[in-house]
Amino acid sequence: MERVIEHRPGTSGKARRFALFMKVFIRPVFFYSPLTRSMLRLAAVLDRAAPLLMRPARGTRVERVDLDGFHGEWIRPEGGGSGRVVLYLHGGGFFCCGLRTHRGLVARIASRSGADAFSVAYRQLPGSSLAISMADALNAYEWLLKQGNAPEDIIIAGDSAGGFLAFTTALTAMEKGLPKPAGIVALSPLVDLDHEGRASYEFTRRDAYVPVHRLKKLNRLLLAGMDPGPLPSPCDRDLRGLPPVFIIAGSREALLYDAELMTERLALAGVPHRLQIWENQVHVFAAFAGVVPEGHEAINEVAAFIRETTPRPTADAA
Repeated sequence: MERVIEHRPGTSGKARRFALFMKVFIRPVFFYSPLTRSMLRLAAVLDRAAPLLMRPARGTRVERVDLDGFHGEWIRPEGGGSGRVVLYLHGGGFFCCGLRTHRGLVARIASRSGADAFSVAYRQLPGSSLAISMADALNAYEWLLKQGNAPEDIIIAGDSAGGFLAFTTALTAMEKGLPKPAGIVALSPLVDLDHEGRASYEFTRRDAYVPVHRLKKLNRLLLAGMDPGPLPSPCDRDLRGLPPVFIIAGSREALLYDAELMTERLALAGVPHRLQIWENQVHVFAAFAGVVPEGHEAINEVAAFIRETTPRPTADAA
């Protein structure tokens, strides 16, 4: 199978100004803050402050659900209830962000796709390793199945580190004999924990704000307590049998490397896939749809993929 890549040209003035803002004011903080446990705890403040800036649309209902050792929340927008479910796994490098930072993005995806979304506050650094984050994401998928949600109605979605978890959740579910979801959506996903291949990539140190060149140091914390052996990177696993995958990335971000690598591996595995590369957009630009017009367009693309992958003729006709 050949790689399926679409290029989306054109960058709005608002998007260019936002990228400049991120590069001047946010990049120095992310690039030069020490990766200590104290600093990682401080990063958790970002999620608590997020409601001041990122709120879901009016009419959206948010319902907390407590699971085994972690929790999640249903995001039910007006017009949802079609039977579709989006299992959403937020990004943040496995140490920051959470339900609040991503509530607006998840609500937009749910509303435009006619779905209810279950967003997961999986445990992460500094208190929990990558193994626990992965286990929580898988447990959330298993919980949705036990609640009676049909796998053909479930899309697993995530951005950045959450994209990593979206792939590992689907792969591990299949390995355990669980039914696979209907599809996977990955926004600027991290898929390779081995930084060596990415080290010489053109945008690794030129990204507007994401310091993926520090992943090698972060791995020490992420992999603590895990069995030594091959890195648990989803791009290195057996991808055969995965459901259709839709990936979005910016043309000048560091994790475009991962998006292109995963697309190559998906093609080799014969997995239906599509990668959209948006010109000059920052990492997970869809999360900033409030200020970046292209973010709304990208969310519309995601919603279209969800509707196409989880057809509900009666609900859609209504």
